[in-house]
Amino acid sequence: MPYCTRDGSEVLNRAGRLYGVENLSVSHRESTLTTSALAFVVLLLLALALVVPFARAQAGATTITVLGTPQTLAYDSGKGEVFVVDLGPRGSVVSDTANTVVANLTLPAGSIPQGAVYDPARGEIFVADSGNDEVSVLSDSTNKVVANVGVGGTPDGVAYDSAKGEVFVANGLDDTLSVISDATNTVVATVTLPAGSTPEGLAYDPAKGEVFVADNGGDNVSVVSDSTNQVITNVAIYYSPTSIVYDSGKGEMFVNSFGDGFAVISDSNNAVVAYVPLPEGGSVGAVAYDPAKGVVIAGSYQSNTISAVSDSSNKIVANVTVGKAPYDVAYDSAKDEMFVADSGDSSLSLVPGVALSSATSSTSITSTTPSIATTATTVSPSSSTGYQVTSSGTTTTQTPTTSSAGGGVPEFPYQFMAAVVFTVLLAMAYLLVRNRVSFESPRVAQLIS
Repeated sequence: MPYCTRDGSEVLNRAGRLYGVENLSVSHRESTLTTSALAFVVLLLLALALVVPFARAQAGATTITVLGTPQTLAYDSGKGEVFVVDLGPRGSVVSDTANTVVANLTLPAGSIPQGAVYDPARGEIFVADSGNDEVSVLSDSTNKVVANVGVGGTPDGVAYDSAKGEVFVANGLDDTLSVISDATNTVVATVTLPAGSTPEGLAYDPAKGEVFVADNGGDNVSVVSDSTNQVITNVAIYYSPTSIVYDSGKGEMFVNSFGDGFAVISDSNNAVVAYVPLPEGGSVGAVAYDPAKGVVIAGSYQSNTISAVSDSSNKIVANVTVGKAPYDVAYDSAKDEMFVADSGDSSLSLVPGVALSSATSSTSITSTTPSIATTATTVSPSSSTGYQVTSSGTTTTQTPTTSSAGGGVPEFPYQFMAAVVFTVLLAMAYLLVRNRVSFESPRVAQLIS
């Protein structure tokens, strides 16, 4: 070995010059491997830092693909299924056990479905069809239409009256309610609402035997007795109520007022007792109540979220990101889950109840409410519920108040894709380094020997 000194440094230096590495030492391979391993660990941690927030933002959300543009939902407690009705004359039936579509629905030609409700006594789903001015009745055993009931003009919201075995239907064009007997599938009464009401959402109060009607055109809520089929009172609401849901835990009605927030009506005195602001620009669609968590759910089809409002504090406790343009929500009592119709995605978002019971971040949302006048009491600011009720003799006044609520988890829209790409590039770089070291080491060892 004419080029080798006692410690072999001359051969190492020649090998280093041959392969482009100066001052090559015996520990070169070991140090290179150590450095590449450390770099791999550090970069892997960075990749995980990108993935974890994404997973947190999407915690618990499951997506189920359905037909077309899902418009309205009805949960069938007898079969453990969700009926999903499309804007066109069709729909899907989703099993809450398998979370998959188990059947398809066909509705009459020209159907424009608006609201749907499940009748557990008959095992049927009543769907308001504004396109044909009728209500389609579907059997949950055959998943087929078994009757079509003619009602008033442009039917919208529907509500099931369990005490009477009747279905109430809001006729937006006629300012009336049609009352359908589920025993005969015929209209047995018509309720006249105040002129210009343009009724939309309905909710049945079993404790009082009353139906609450969101009068979108009249800026109020009409309360109808199911024993007399007459309006017994009207409750003034801030502006254009569209949807309404009954809170069985508190005996209250949560009324969406044109997407700005909820007016909370007590069924004991038929008066507004609180106002809950919702995220600005939310454009809330339909609503639902989760009795297991004591929260009211509102879907916002502009911000692609659902908000959970506690019925004890009247504040938002969670915002959950779902699919595009959530239009309707339905609560699954058997599974304690919320189904959300993502009309912009041709899908359902499945949100577990646990995701609706606590705030997901500390982001604050502040809103105010204007004043309105009705009768009987004064509603003023309160730190606990947003309103405090005091007697005034002749008027009810809602004065401006503010409220803060938890916001959603911020999410970079391409975060997950970026994390995947980054991780793949990282692995490729690591393998190239390992390959280079493995290729050079035998040559160097041969020169040394």
